[in-house]
Amino acid sequence: MTSSLPDTFSFNLHQTDGAARTGVISTPRGDIRTPAFMPVGTAATVKAMHPEHVAATGADVILGNTYHLMLRPTAERIDRLGGLHHFMRWNGPILTDSGGFQVMSLASLRKMTEEGVTFRSHIDGSAHALSPERSIEIQCLLGSDIQMQLDECPPFPITEEAAESSMELSLRWAKRSQDAFNELAKPGQALFGIVQGSTFEHLRRRSLEGLMEMGFPGFSIGGLAVGEGQEEMFRVLDFTTPHLPKDKPRYLMGVGKPSDLVGAVARGVDMFDCVLPTRSGRHGQAWTPEGPINIKNARFIQDETPLDPDSDCPASSQYSKAYLNHLFRAGEYLGPMLLTWHNLHYYQQLMSAMRAAIAEGRFEAFQQDFHARQAPRNS
Repeated sequence: MTSSLPDTFSFNLHQTDGAARTGVISTPRGDIRTPAFMPVGTAATVKAMHPEHVAATGADVILGNTYHLMLRPTAERIDRLGGLHHFMRWNGPILTDSGGFQVMSLASLRKMTEEGVTFRSHIDGSAHALSPERSIEIQCLLGSDIQMQLDECPPFPITEEAAESSMELSLRWAKRSQDAFNELAKPGQALFGIVQGSTFEHLRRRSLEGLMEMGFPGFSIGGLAVGEGQEEMFRVLDFTTPHLPKDKPRYLMGVGKPSDLVGAVARGVDMFDCVLPTRSGRHGQAWTPEGPINIKNARFIQDETPLDPDSDCPASSQYSKAYLNHLFRAGEYLGPMLLTWHNLHYYQQLMSAMRAAIAEGRFEAFQQDFHARQAPRNS
């Protein structure tokens, strides 16, 4: 940490173009340019990537996962070893989720009560409990710069009655999370509230009103990208983001494909995370301005061209598609490493291009060009 960095968390909105926004989130560990895409570092690593290569793609912030790190190697051990930043050699900001989504999707024998969730680890079956207070304790032990309240992420589809009950529980957990954060957090750390309510407009409004009364410095939009589809997700954003405070950052959790990012930015979202660029990179899918391609396809066996000859990313410009195809067919580790590197760089290029388009007042033209280039393909 240097003296030039702030000791508080803040957000400065620089420019708007329609609903799209660009700005800067300032943290004691550095600035986050928005709109921002956060690579996912689930278990204290962005899979198949060196930390310095992640930074070189243009990423200002990465995401760490409370559920996975509490189980292995444990938050207490990471704290003893100097905190998550030091542990994984990442000097920039880190955002951590609350662990709630993974408990619901990965753990077995879950039991949820007003107090929290008890569950058995997907790793070894050991028993654990996660309450709002424990989630915040873990995140503070990790030392993350931006933390999330514990919430219940409802499935889709869900009845209105069930969605209302889930949303109300998340609001009560938000207050308990905030109380724990106020007791445990260090200066400059921030806690975001999470807007829930599934696809029901009046529930989203009630959730947001309750969170705004608590005075969070940022707001996450949860409960989307859970199977509802892009059209429905955009519909929910259309009636949610206009009511979010203009002077606070807005984080859409777990999203998504490049077209999801462009559409959500157009609706006023500032922050994103998703495993897609890393996961698809490990399985042979490369994201490009013209859409995704499957590098394992036979048509690339003799293709001497790189993925992007004009890119400043070595993985994109210095290796032929034929070589990448060979690496995947041969089962070599370098294939997933190079394709992950390329994908993360493409995602950061996309965010940079959106920031520039918003700043220059040409975001609508940017959107039209983006969609025109995204040709459907079966490769």
